[in-house]
Amino acid sequence: MRKLDGKVVVVTGASRGIGAEIARLFAAEGGRVICAARTLREGDHQLAGSLETTVASIRAAGGEAQAFTVNIAEPAECERLIGSARDTYGPVDVLVNNAALTYYLPVKDYPLNRWMRSWAVNFHAPFVLSQLVLVDMIARRSGAIVNISSGAAIGPGRGPYRDPSVGARGGTCYGAEKAALERFTQGLAAEVYQHGISVTCVSPSQIVPSPGTVYHRLVKSLDDPRGEPPLLMARAALLLATQPLEKISGRVTYSQQILKEFGWITEARGRGVETRGSGYSET
Repeated sequence: MRKLDGKVVVVTGASRGIGAEIARLFAAEGGRVICAARTLREGDHQLAGSLETTVASIRAAGGEAQAFTVNIAEPAECERLIGSARDTYGPVDVLVNNAALTYYLPVKDYPLNRWMRSWAVNFHAPFVLSQLVLVDMIARRSGAIVNISSGAAIGPGRGPYRDPSVGARGGTCYGAEKAALERFTQGLAAEVYQHGISVTCVSPSQIVPSPGTVYHRLVKSLDDPRGEPPLLMARAALLLATQPLEKISGRVTYSQQILKEFGWITEARGRGVETRGSGYSET
C-alpha cells in the first residue's frame, strides 16, 4: 500500500522546483494532487516550469492531478482554491504550503507594494489556507499541514556587524517571513494536536538547485554539486505528512536531518546535521 492512497493533497507553488517535486512524489504515493501556482503554461513566466508540465509528468507516470491557477496573495483566491479542491476530489487531507515570492532587496530600498505582496504569499497565505482546510480536518479528526521554510530563517546573529558582507544579500524580509512561519507552525501544531492534526515545517539542509535559486544566483546551475536534489525535500515533506501525529507534530526541521533520523537515508549533510538550525528547530 502506498503512503497516500486516496488522500487529497494541495501543493502550492507546484509549477517548478521543490513544489513540483513534492507534487510528483505525493502523486506517485497515491495522492490525488491539486497543483496550485500562477504559471499555467510554459512561457507564461520568465522561469522554466509550469502547472501543465507538472501535471503532465504526474499523469504520464500513472498518477492523478489537476492544475489550478491561483494568486494566493489574495484571500479570496485561497478560498477559491480550497473550494475547487473539495469540489474536485473531496476534503483536503494534506496541505503543503510551499509557494514563495522573493525579492532580495535591502530594507531601505524595498518598495512597499513588494514588501506587502511578499508577506501575503510567504506568510499570510499559509495562515489563510490552513484555516480553510482545518474546517474539514477538525471535523474528520485527521490531516496534515506541512510548511516549507528556508535556512534564511536563521538570522545573522548578535552584532556588532563589522563585516560589510553580513546582510548585503538583502534577505531580511524573506528571512523574517520564514522565521515567522516556523513560529506559526509550532503555535498551530499546539492548537490542533487535540483534533488529530499534525503541523510541521521543513527546510532544505542544503540549497536546492531550481530555476528560482539559479535566477537569484544562490547556486550556479541546476546541476551545481554543492546543492541538494529536490527529491530529498519532497521525501522529507512526505515523511512529515505521513508519520503518526505523536512522532512529528510541531517539528521544525531540515530535510536530511529528519530523513536520517527516521532511517529514510543513511548519510546526511548540511543544516541540522553539520551546522545548527534555527532556534525553532532546536525547541
